[in-house]
Amino acid sequence: MRRRCAWVTDDDKYIAYHDEEWGVPRYDDDYLFEMLSLEGAQAGLSWLTILKRREGYREVFAHFSIEEVAMFSDEHIEIILRDERIIRNRRKVASVVHNARVIERMRRGGISFSQYIWDFVDGEPIVNEWNDASEVPASTELSTQMSKRLKKDGFTFVGPVICYSFMQAVGMINDHTNDCFLANNR
Repeated sequence: MRRRCAWVTDDDKYIAYHDEEWGVPRYDDDYLFEMLSLEGAQAGLSWLTILKRREGYREVFAHFSIEEVAMFSDEHIEIILRDERIIRNRRKVASVVHNARVIERMRRGGISFSQYIWDFVDGEPIVNEWNDASEVPASTELSTQMSKRLKKDGFTFVGPVICYSFMQAVGMINDHTNDCFLANNR
């Protein structure tokens, strides 16, 4: 039996997420936008709650096409808020649209979201070697710096804990614990 990081439950979605996505470096703007949006939606909830609703999120947010979401109107937001497939928190939903608009402004300025995000780690994943899940921080100085910069640049729902979880999710930080079978893939 494969050993996984201690936070993984026996839920198939959790297992697949851990084994196939978490900690894998990703550079696609829309994927990065999806993960930032989902991490923001997760604030105050369990990640499994969001994973179980992920397909609903993808459908209501145009598969996280930054270009499309940036064009959503207030009326579109109202329609989304009636959709039971997602967490219907007005501030969280509005932040997805708002953040897409921020990214679109960056792109018009010649900077991809991927470049912007990966610059926080100089383009290279940070690989940690934790012996136990209790050693893994909820936030770090780097995630605090990222949070401050994202907020300064106009993003919302990007606190230090959300930023750290985002960095783990998209492989900017590899926090697979040493007892996890994926620790060997560092």
